[in-house]
Amino acid sequence: MTTATLSLEHLIRPSNITNGKAPVLFMFHGYGSNEEDLFSFAPELPKELCIISVRAPYPMQPFGNMWYAINFEADRGKWNDDAQAKLSRDKIKVFIEEACSTYGLDETNVSLLGFSQGTILSYAVALTYPQMVKNVIALSGYISIPMLSENYQENDHKHLNIYASHGSVDQVIPVSWAQKVPETLTELGIEHVYEEFPVGHGVAPQNFYSFKKWLEDKI
Repeated sequence: MTTATLSLEHLIRPSNITNGKAPVLFMFHGYGSNEEDLFSFAPELPKELCIISVRAPYPMQPFGNMWYAINFEADRGKWNDDAQAKLSRDKIKVFIEEACSTYGLDETNVSLLGFSQGTILSYAVALTYPQMVKNVIALSGYISIPMLSENYQENDHKHLNIYASHGSVDQVIPVSWAQKVPETLTELGIEHVYEEFPVGHGVAPQNFYSFKKWLEDKI
């Protein structure tokens, strides 16, 4: 399938479904990476899925891309540019709509897979626009409340399914941040699985096979 010119740069692996609309998995990479990173998972994932790996909209120097800036200041420490993150959240929403329309995908069977900053944005999209998303695979990230819509708790999230995992010795995003996710999801009535693996800021092989099986059961 030829990659169309849409609002965000992306790579695509077509579904093997020839009749009807295919389910779709959107991938969102971490801070400083690009669309080729998570796309390496594509050959091992279900063939019926159309897989679209998306490049974050803000280029970094000398290379890589980000969904939002992370700033370091002596008096404030490390802090996220939440306004820029919300812009990316809404850019992703628009892109999902564009891609489903352009590629003839099933807009009722949309899954998101994120890593690190891409996970934080996946949560932001799913909890702000739950009507657009069916499944979320959230690797090595956390829920950032300031990046959600102000009335996100009023949304109907009950049809969402979320798989979340984290490295127990993650040196980039503390595992304690991820451990707060199940409580938030329970409060919102969202079916979820949360797992930890004895690794740092990355995806262990057993983590990959665990979320792959989960996804196969959900699509």
